[in-house]
Amino acid sequence: MSESSEKKSLAPHFVIVGIVLIVILAVVFWPSDDKPEVVEAPEPEVVEPQAPPAIEPEVFETQPVAPTVELEEKEVVEPLPEVVEEKPEPLDVSDPAIKSSLLENSTADESSVNRMLVNEGLLQRFVVSVTNLANDEMAPNHQLLTPPEQNFRVYSQAGKQWIDAASYKRYTPYVNMLESFDNEGLLNVYAMYKDDIQAKYAEIGDPDKDFNTVLLDAIDQLLDTPEVPVPVEVYTDSVAYKYADERLENLNEPQKQLLRTGPDNMRRIKAKLRELKVLVEERGSN
Repeated sequence: MSESSEKKSLAPHFVIVGIVLIVILAVVFWPSDDKPEVVEAPEPEVVEPQAPPAIEPEVFETQPVAPTVELEEKEVVEPLPEVVEEKPEPLDVSDPAIKSSLLENSTADESSVNRMLVNEGLLQRFVVSVTNLANDEMAPNHQLLTPPEQNFRVYSQAGKQWIDAASYKRYTPYVNMLESFDNEGLLNVYAMYKDDIQAKYAEIGDPDKDFNTVLLDAIDQLLDTPEVPVPVEVYTDSVAYKYADERLENLNEPQKQLLRTGPDNMRRIKAKLRELKVLVEERGSN
C-alpha cells in the first residue's frame, strides 16, 4: 500500500485526538437559572389635608427705598471635566493567549503541549470540529493537534489482518496531555472564551442555538462509542483499511476514530469526559 493510501486508511488519525481535546477544553459552563426576587413597593400612606391656621395680617411702616448697588462681575467658572467611564479591554483571543490559558491549567511539560497543539486559528478550529462531531462527522481540515510521528501498523495471522498494538501506543502522549488538564480550570477557560465561541458558531450554525447544546451532543457521541476486545480485525479495499466487523464499520466516523486510539486510551478519554460531565451537572444545579 502506498504512503498516500495509508494516510486515508483505518489508521488512528490524529484528528480524533484533536476533537477529544477540544471537547474537553470546551466543557459546558451552565448559565444560572436564578432570577432576582420581585419586591412590591408598600402602599403610600394617605394623609388627610388640613386647613391652614388663620394668620393675622401684620402692619409694616413704609421704609425709604435703598439706593441701587451695582454688583461686581465675577469670573466665569469653568465646568468640571466630564468623567469618562473606562471600558474593559477586549479579551485577547489570539492563539498565544489561548495557549497560555491552557498551559496555566496543565501539569504537562510546556514544550510538549506547544509541540502537539497547532499554532493557527484555535477557536475557529474548535468550533468547526465540535459542530461536525455533534453531527456525526469529522473535520479533517480543522484539526487542533499535530499528527504522531509513528505510522499505522497491522500484522497478518491465519490469513487475516489485525491492528498492531503499537498503533495504539503512539496516541498515549496525547492522552497523557489530556489528563494533565485541571477540570475546573478547563471549565473556567471555556467560560472565559464562551462569547467569542458563540459568535463563531453563529456564523456556521444556527445563530439561535446555544453552543452548549452542540457541545453536549459532541461529548455524548464519544461516550456512546462501544468498547471492543482486541485484537481488532481489519481488511483493505484497495484504498483504505476497514473493520471486518460490520457493527464497528457502521459506527459514525468520530466513534470509529475513537476506537482506533485503542482500548486503554479510549477508556482514559471516556473517564476524563465523565469527570467533566459530573462537574457540569453540579454547576448546573447550583
